[in-house]
Amino acid sequence: MFSVRIQRCSGPIRLLVLIVICGTLISDTESSDYSEVLPDSFPSAPAEPLPEFQVEPEDAFIVKNRPVKLSCKAAPATQIYFKCNGEWVNQNDHVTKESLDQMTGLVMREVDISVSRTQVEELFGLEDYWCQCVAWSSAGTTKSRRAYVRISYLRKNFEQEPLGREVRLDQEVLLQCRPPEGIPPAEVDWLKNEELIDPSQDSNFLMTVDHDLIIKQARLSDTANYTCVARNVVAKRRSSTATLIVYVSGGWSSWTEWSECNAKCGRGWQRRTRSCTNPAPLNGGAFCEGPPFQRVTCTTLCPVDGGWTEWSKWSACGTECTHWRSRECQAPAPRNGGRHCVGSMMESKNCTEGLCVRNKKVSIEHASHPLGAGSSVAVYAGLVGALLLCVLLVLCVGVLAYRRHCRHLHVDITDSSSALTAAFHPGNYKPPRQDNPHLLHPSMPPDLTATAGTIRGPLYSLQQSTLDSPHKIPMTTSPLLDPMPTLKIKLYNSSTMSSLELPSSGGGGSDGEIMSLKMVGTMGGMRGGGDHYGHTLPREPGHSASATLGCLGGRLTIPNTGVSLLVPPGTIPQGKFYEMYLIINKWEKTTLPSEGSQTVLSPVVSCGPSGMVLGRPVVLTLPHCALLDSPDWSLTLKSQSHQGAWEEVLTVGEESLSTPCYLQLEEQSCHVLMEQLGTYGLVGQSAPPHPACKRLQLALFAPRAPCLSLDYSLRVYCIQDTPHALKEVLEVERSLGGVLLEDPKPLLFKDSYHNLRLSIHDIPHSHWRSKLLAKYQEIPFYHIWSGSQRPLHCTFSLERGSLAVSQLTCKICVRQVEGEGQIFQLHTDIQETLPPHSPLPSGSTCLPSSQVGSYAFRLPASIRQKICASLDAPSARGCDWRLLAHSLGFDRYLNYFATKPSPTGVLLDLWEACHQGDADLVSLATALEDMGKSEVLVVMTTDGDC
Repeated sequence: MFSVRIQRCSGPIRLLVLIVICGTLISDTESSDYSEVLPDSFPSAPAEPLPEFQVEPEDAFIVKNRPVKLSCKAAPATQIYFKCNGEWVNQNDHVTKESLDQMTGLVMREVDISVSRTQVEELFGLEDYWCQCVAWSSAGTTKSRRAYVRISYLRKNFEQEPLGREVRLDQEVLLQCRPPEGIPPAEVDWLKNEELIDPSQDSNFLMTVDHDLIIKQARLSDTANYTCVARNVVAKRRSSTATLIVYVSGGWSSWTEWSECNAKCGRGWQRRTRSCTNPAPLNGGAFCEGPPFQRVTCTTLCPVDGGWTEWSKWSACGTECTHWRSRECQAPAPRNGGRHCVGSMMESKNCTEGLCVRNKKVSIEHASHPLGAGSSVAVYAGLVGALLLCVLLVLCVGVLAYRRHCRHLHVDITDSSSALTAAFHPGNYKPPRQDNPHLLHPSMPPDLTATAGTIRGPLYSLQQSTLDSPHKIPMTTSPLLDPMPTLKIKLYNSSTMSSLELPSSGGGGSDGEIMSLKMVGTMGGMRGGGDHYGHTLPREPGHSASATLGCLGGRLTIPNTGVSLLVPPGTIPQGKFYEMYLIINKWEKTTLPSEGSQTVLSPVVSCGPSGMVLGRPVVLTLPHCALLDSPDWSLTLKSQSHQGAWEEVLTVGEESLSTPCYLQLEEQSCHVLMEQLGTYGLVGQSAPPHPACKRLQLALFAPRAPCLSLDYSLRVYCIQDTPHALKEVLEVERSLGGVLLEDPKPLLFKDSYHNLRLSIHDIPHSHWRSKLLAKYQEIPFYHIWSGSQRPLHCTFSLERGSLAVSQLTCKICVRQVEGEGQIFQLHTDIQETLPPHSPLPSGSTCLPSSQVGSYAFRLPASIRQKICASLDAPSARGCDWRLLAHSLGFDRYLNYFATKPSPTGVLLDLWEACHQGDADLVSLATALEDMGKSEVLVVMTTDGDC
């Protein structure tokens, strides 16, 4: 054994000596017995990990002269220091804390430093002052993120302050504010009479990203003082106060009636007045222009009192021993309300000097209205009237007897295409007779103004008779639709029977029930409840389609509009037939689904009947005008309830298992899988922070040549980029005698609150003159964005110098303020008949309005069944309907298809709707080939038309 004694050595030297001695001892005793006891190697301590920061320094601002504190914390860490702008911070400036993590047993170090305003100001250059932590462990070093320290400030002067204005009622107001420069950038609030404006509480206010305040429609209550307030961590600045005055210009009331002429005799005047109270001027608004009264001359005829003429000569002496003389009130005759003559008109006296027995003087006093032969006429008229009354009574009794005798011969015939769908044709329905006890509701006359939607409920047209008529047709309580166009209903006004005549229906079994008499719902609509909107849908040629469909399904298409309804096979139960309809609602006759900042992106379409129970989803195709190149839209499908209110059905991207529909978006149209028919529309709004864009079309129209007047007008329409919108404008212009000058131009309209500005340029002023007083015209932003006013257009009125001028060359510029625009280069001869442009959008195809049965589908039923059988069952490799949805691009929300009995069938229905224009099986075959379904491809090749 060795005895080693080491004295007076420092720790490291002592450790080194021990290591040397131990190494020598081990090497000397390799052959000793210890070699059998010691292992080949000793276990080493576990490697220490790199430091990991639990707290990193954050960006900070120095307010006035107060220093900021930066902190960081790391574990495990043997050392931790700050480095600022690439230089190590003095160790004495660190405040370090050391602790032990109870969970991991690692050493944690936390360090703080203070950064003063002087340190930051000493740094010159464009780079900001920054600091970061560096932590050490035995495994290496780790650096934290950089924390920037800036000196905060806020200038005193605003770059732009709001200016006071006087605006008229309902005018849009823009108050601009550019806050002072500052670090950090100032936040801006608006005060109205020292009260904070919250746009979420008052939708009439809008704050832009540039801190401007927009008042959409100025109200009288908006007359106030407005202040822009900017603030950050340093200070708060107030702009000068802008006073906004909303004035109301006066308007005249209606004229009063003319007063009576003020002169009772001769020349005078009459007067009528009006007041400036409709409305009265407020807040300095202009007073009404024009006189508050009008006066015209009048002439009143003066009354002339009557005067007697001279007495006539005495008559010869008569048998009564008297003679007579007379006078008349004609010198002058009474006129204009003058007094009649006073006195006797005739007088008599004895002409025998009293020798006759009857010698008395008779004097006939004058009467204002002397009697004539009128009394005799009245007597005769009474006798004639009584005679005519007797004759009339005899004729009435005879007519009533004749009608009672021939009542069974009377027949009322009504055509269902007019009587049941009054929206298409005027009704010619005769009211039921009150004395017929076998008619339904004999006391209630029919409503000739109601349309098909008012006929509801269980209807049994045939009355029971003692002989069970073979023509009796029962009507079930299932939902029925509008009648087939050729349906005739005969109602015999007999006490014993009624009958119906129905045409034979193709495509259904002989035992099938005819389901085409019921419109929209049940008979309860006639009794007071039910679908109120079923009978208010206007059906106009070119805007609707209908067809009688059975279990084989079909397709309804409104030509040249992009609107269609696909009814897959199996949607309608076996043996049932429904007449289904598809209608594009007129904009002026419906309540639009948009509200607030939302915009209507598609036509509002009604499909029905709304009460119909569907065996599988149908596919409604709607064109839209949303620009989908960037994800700036929040799109919502809305449906109109029975009460007329719009309800959200789904929002794209927010579907859940309770969502009743699936919406497939394409570039110019969307396809909706739904199980409830009704009224639908697609709306959208911008998804912050980027504004969305709508696709619009600009169409230029001019009067049809030749032009025979000096006046000439050009109309520019701004419409949504959908086939239906262009079709609607073409119909309007056709009625006005306008012609489309060139193909419509596209325009992207951004949700930026800027109006659409139209102006005309380069008019040859030597021959033409513009009647437009302003330099340009504008269509308000909200009119275009909301989509509630259709069609929107501006007219440019021109006047040529003479009838000999026929050439017109000019430019029409249409652009959104601070946005995109288009220019029409016009060069035309107004005397030359222009070739008519096609009314269809470019690239469109004209499909038939209705296709019934298998002809409506590109995929044969046999191939469809085999594809469903192959892909409906889940596959472990995922080669099932889910992969088909992915290949076809229908995989945005797979849970909708997963809830269906045949997911593949629903996918194929959607594929049929998406490819109705090209009807190409190549895309489906390619998807199946990519999935490796060779057996299905063989079936498609042999059975189908690939």
